[in-house]
Amino acid sequence: MVGSFSGIIWDWNGTLLNDARLAVETMNQMLEKRGLPALSMDQYKSVFTFPVKDYYQKIGFDFESEPFEIPAIEFIDVYNSLVHGCELHQDSIRVLNYFKLAGVKQYILSAMEQEVLNTCLKHYQIEQFFEYASGLDNFYAASKVENGHRLITRLNLNSSDLVLIGDTVHDFEVASELGCRCILIADGHQSKEVLQATGALVIDSITQLLGKPLGTI
Repeated sequence: MVGSFSGIIWDWNGTLLNDARLAVETMNQMLEKRGLPALSMDQYKSVFTFPVKDYYQKIGFDFESEPFEIPAIEFIDVYNSLVHGCELHQDSIRVLNYFKLAGVKQYILSAMEQEVLNTCLKHYQIEQFFEYASGLDNFYAASKVENGHRLITRLNLNSSDLVLIGDTVHDFEVASELGCRCILIADGHQSKEVLQATGALVIDSITQLLGKPLGTI
């Protein structure tokens, strides 16, 4: 990993929070209710995509029989009621502390609703690691890309000095839009093969970020 950087923009779901199993279990409840086949974890990681409406269609939802908003809200309601039962990925706190001690500024850019994100960070007692945490605001319906631009502008950051660390192709797309470098971790919501197709640097776990020369990535 080469190149100096001054800040890390972390994705939350799947990158720091180990919630892929909850996502599969929640979706499988919804699929069973509709008489659709369940997903294995491997199947999920190969078909999950953004926008999530495309993912829902891939796994059998029929939006002529029910609008997308119905299963989307159903998923969010069930997921949010159970999310605090998830754990952080192993070594997440060690990695966050490692970069904090190295003087690297850290931020979160998440597709999770802002209030739920704030509650999660307090629940896992990690809010002190971040200069700023950006989630989605339903009132403004902002996208992750739009919020990323707002974060960079509001904090007067230089995007070329930032690296975005995530677990999906969408995180790579967001990094590209923002002008950041990107590292993808194949321990979240998409498979290593799917991530490698982006051409981004792909690592197997967050632990691999430990012990790197300070100021390089």
